[in-house]
Amino acid sequence: MQLSKILLSNAVKSIASCTSKKRLFHDIGEMAETCYGLKPSAVIDALIERENLGPTGVGHGVALPHARLAGVDDVKGIFLRLEKPLNFDAVDRQPVDLVFALIAPENAGVDHLKALALVSRTFRDASICAKLRANSDPVTLFTILTSVGSSQAA
Repeated sequence: MQLSKILLSNAVKSIASCTSKKRLFHDIGEMAETCYGLKPSAVIDALIERENLGPTGVGHGVALPHARLAGVDDVKGIFLRLEKPLNFDAVDRQPVDLVFALIAPENAGVDHLKALALVSRTFRDASICAKLRANSDPVTLFTILTSVGSSQAA
């Protein structure tokens, strides 16, 4: 699996300001509608429901919110770079500025786990995170993410 298989170029964005986790999920829901034709409220509700099980802030300024959703045919990704870090209840208590959301089919099983592992591996690389933080252009961000996905295929 490669990031280029789950992430569309228009599903990458840099956001100047986001005031809360809930607002972030609304932004993700709107992007899911624009990029993948998904119902924003269903995406938002699924992300909130998953987040209530435990925070998806994995540390080092990275969050990987994810959810399963009926009516989704394959794993879909959305990447947001936050110019102003956001409190995300991360495991290391550090604010988050890199967010990669995954929306998977309700019965995704292995594909969902493979995608989550790929994204997690990608964001454990400090040099990739540094490149993402140093750029705000969505095209550049997409290029960084998809070139990494090609070299770290699962």
